Amino acid sequence: MKIDFNRIAEGIIPNFKGGKGMYIMKHYSDGQVKVMMGKLRPGHSIGLHRHEGNSEVVYVLSGVATCLYEGEEFTLLPGDVHYCAMGKEHSLINNGTEDLTFFAVVPEHCLAMEEK
Repeated sequence: MKIDFNRIAEGIIPNFKGGKGMYIMKHYSDGQVKVMMGKLRPGHSIGLHRHEGNSEVVYVLSGVATCLYEGEEFTLLPGDVHYCAMGKEHSLINNGTEDLTFFAVVPEHCLAMEEK
């Protein structure tokens, strides 16, 4: 299957998960997996949140991110991947001077487990 983000309408979510500013995103979901292309403008963030029943993989395409993960803070650069395991918490912050763009995948583990 091909997911063409050029044909998916952009959504804007203010203060996503308690973050600052706007989370600009395009996403596809089949009910079990979310596939997203996201953007945070300088000074904007996704708030600290815990992944219950799912995990998340984030691949940075451009910009610089500060990532908070389970009490640690580190920098993500283009080409870096961040993995937030199920039951863990994280946040993504654009402290840079250009837009932060990233690709993310969120599989719903609980739904997959219930079907077995």
